[in-house]
Amino acid sequence: QVQLQESGPGLVKPSQTLSLICTVSGGSITTSYYAWSWIRQPPGKGLEWMGVIAYEGSTYYSPSLKSRTSISRDTSKNQFSLHVSSVTPEDTAVYYCAAGPRGGWDYWGKGTLVTVSS
Repeated sequence: QVQLQESGPGLVKPSQTLSLICTVSGGSITTSYYAWSWIRQPPGKGLEWMGVIAYEGSTYYSPSLKSRTSISRDTSKNQFSLHVSSVTPEDTAVYYCAAGPRGGWDYWGKGTLVTVSS
């Protein structure tokens, strides 16, 4: 059973970079055809897909966030990371990592709240 756990600061100042790590257990981030996503949910709003890193390392981003978002991975630690630059209060959300075959969201982390505030 694949398990995911998000970690990172819960408070980020405006204009700074938000960085989160998703640690994976019970499976490898290089497992063929698996993709590893970041998804967020602002307070009172729906889920927003942010981007994904595939098992071979290719990345894809939401067009609305592409200019500020990057996803990377550390295969030695079985982790993948999210970085969002130039954050504003509108980036306040619960951030989730999720994974599954061919980009599905079969497995989810519990989520972590990130608040953007001075």
